[in-house]
Formats: sequence, structure tokens, C-alpha cells
Amino acid sequence: MKIRLNKFLSERGVCSRRKADQHILAGDIKVNGVIIRELGTKIDEENDQVEFQNKLISTKPEPVYYALNKPQGVVSTANDELGRQTVIDLVPSDPRVYPVGRLDTDSGGLIILTNDGELTQELTHPSFEHTKEYRVECLIMNKESGNKNKAQEIISRLTKGIKIDGKIMRVDTMSQPIIHNTSFVIPVLALHTGYNHQIRKMCARVGLEVIRLIRTKIGKLDLTQLELKSAEYKVIKLTDIL
Repeated sequence: MKIRLNKFLSERGVCSRRKADQHILAGDIKVNGVIIRELGTKIDEENDQVEFQNKLISTKPEPVYYALNKPQGVVSTANDELGRQTVIDLVPSDPRVYPVGRLDTDSGGLIILTNDGELTQELTHPSFEHTKEYRVECLIMNKESGNKNKAQEIISRLTKGIKIDGKIMRVDTMSQPIIHNTSFVIPVLALHTGYNHQIRKMCARVGLEVIRLIRTKIGKLDLTQLELKSAEYKVIKLTDIL
């Protein structure tokens, strides 16, 4: 049975499908000793030999899943060109895993790491509508935002949607904010999309500066129930997530 080369690389934990396509175009992949540059190429995963950057890809590893409480300041990528600490440094190095999506360097909280490319595809694509929840703590940049009427206007704008970077960005649901002096805390903000810096950009548009952003849930997975301290991880099952 033949499968697409990018899917094969994703299932083997090499990289995501999107990144695999980039590696294919760059000539980093060989099949039976021949460099493959054509996207959509299919291979026989049982009999073909696939190399990534001249290293033979081993047989399919058992999937592993880690839930990590990412600290602020840690980068949510597999490698960082600036040499900063990454989420990969906080979990076992074997088998090789990758973060599912990204969490801003200045943000903290729940992130999943796995070698299961299919799960990564499902959790990161908006069409599957897997909800993620956040606790958002802000400073009020406009004093008027601190009154009750203004707070309701902010809720309305965030849920109805704001056009940013050519896209309509909105939150799915949010709890009633807690307002005190210049602080504006949203205990629960839920969304299923993951545009770059989406929450920070949306808050800025309504006069709020995010000072602390913590992801608390991904699908069924709840950071509170996991009881993980900052920088701690736990081995989980696929059924804990979906």
C-alpha cells in the first residue's frame, strides 16, 4: 500500500507534512537512493528505503504523547537558531517528538508534544474545530475600558470578530471579565483558530495590553487536572486529548 511521502515523514516523527514538503523541494529526501523533489510522490512504506538528510528513517515508532506546562520564555519549536531553550529540551529526547502548534514565547501553559503526525494535523487545522482555552490577564490602556458598559462592548467586539492582517479574527466564547483598577482579566477565552499572536493582536485592538497569557485546555486535556508545575511534563494517552 502506497502513501504520500510527506505523510510518511510526518508519521515517522521527522516533521510536519508542511515542513516535509519544504524538505522535499529542498532535495533533503531520498527514496531508494534517489533524491525526490516532486510533491505528492507516493512510496511503499513497507519496501522503499527513505533517507532524510542522508540518514535512513527507521521503522515506524510507537506514538508517544506528552503534556507540558510550558514556562514563559521557552520557545515552542524543535530548534531555535538563537540557542534559546525550547520545549523539546523539557521532555525525553527519544523518541523524537515535536510540539503540536505553537505557543508564543511570552506565553505559558499547556502544549502537547508527540511523534504522531496525524494528531498534529488534526489539532492544528482550524477545520477540525478543536477548542483551546486561555486565561488572559491584561492592562487597560483606555480608562473607559474599565467601566461595565465598555467591558460589554469589548466582549461583543472580540466575539463578533475584528479584521486583522486581512483575516477576521474572533474568539468562540469568553467568560465575564474581572475588572479592578487598571487590570482586565478574562478567566476563560476559547477559540479554535491559531493565527499568529491572535489573542494579543485582538486585545490590542480593543485597548488591552496582554501581560500574562496562559493556555489551560486543548480539547479534553485540562492543565488544572494534570497538576503540572511550570516546566513539568506528563505522559498522556491519545484518548486524553480527543
